[in-house]
Amino acid sequence: MVFGSKTARERSVKKTLVAVVLLVLALSAAQAQKLTGAGATFPYPIYSKWFSEYAAAHPGVEINYQPIGSGGGIRQVTSGLVDFGATDTPASDEQLAASKIKLTHIPTVLGAVVPVFNVPGVSDIKFSSDVLADIYLGKIVSWNDTRIAKDNPGVSLPNLQIIVVHRSDGSGTTFIFTDYLSKVSKEWAGGPGKGASPSWPAGVGGKGMREWPVWFASFPEPSATWN
Repeated sequence: MVFGSKTARERSVKKTLVAVVLLVLALSAAQAQKLTGAGATFPYPIYSKWFSEYAAAHPGVEINYQPIGSGGGIRQVTSGLVDFGATDTPASDEQLAASKIKLTHIPTVLGAVVPVFNVPGVSDIKFSSDVLADIYLGKIVSWNDTRIAKDNPGVSLPNLQIIVVHRSDGSGTTFIFTDYLSKVSKEWAGGPGKGASPSWPAGVGGKGMREWPVWFASFPEPSATWN
C-alpha cells in the first residue's frame, strides 16, 4: 500500500512537471510567432494599421512588412525569403511555377490609380484618355497644348514644359496604369505596352511610393505623373 501510494504521488508529480513543461513550450511558441512580408507600397498604410491592431489584440504575434514594391515582393516570396508578398498585379503563371513554395493569391485591398499634376495656380485639370497617353508617349510636351486646352475650357494653362514623372522600380501600380494606357492607345499598346517595369518613352523615374510624393513636389517646373 505504501509503495503503491508512493508510486501514485510520483506519477502525479511527473504529470505536473510534464504539464508545466508543455505550458512553457506553448508560451514560448506563442511568443515566437512572427510573420515577415514584403511588396507593394500602395497598400502599406492600411497594412500597417491592420498589423498594428492585430498585434495589439494578439500579444506575442509580430507581423513585419517592408514596402519595397510589387516586383520586390514577388521576388522575395517566390524565393522563400518572406512568409507573404504583396503585389498590385497578380504574379504570372511563370512566376508561380518557378516559386520555391506553393503560393495562393488572396485579394486584400481595392484602390484607384489616378493621374496627379503639379501646376502652380491651377487646381483642376481634366485629361482625356488619348491626351494622357500622348503625354506619356512624349508627344504632348507643354501645358498649354491645344489638346489639353480643349479638355479644359476656361482654365489658364501656362506655357511651360510638362515633366513626366513615373516609378523607376518594378511596380504593380505601374502595371495598372500602363494596362490602362494600352487599352486606350494603340500606339502605347504597340510600343511600351503594359508591365511593372516598362521602357518609358518620356520622363524621369523615382523609386518607391512613399518617397516619390515629396520628390515629385520638389520639381521647380510643373509636372505630370500618375497615382
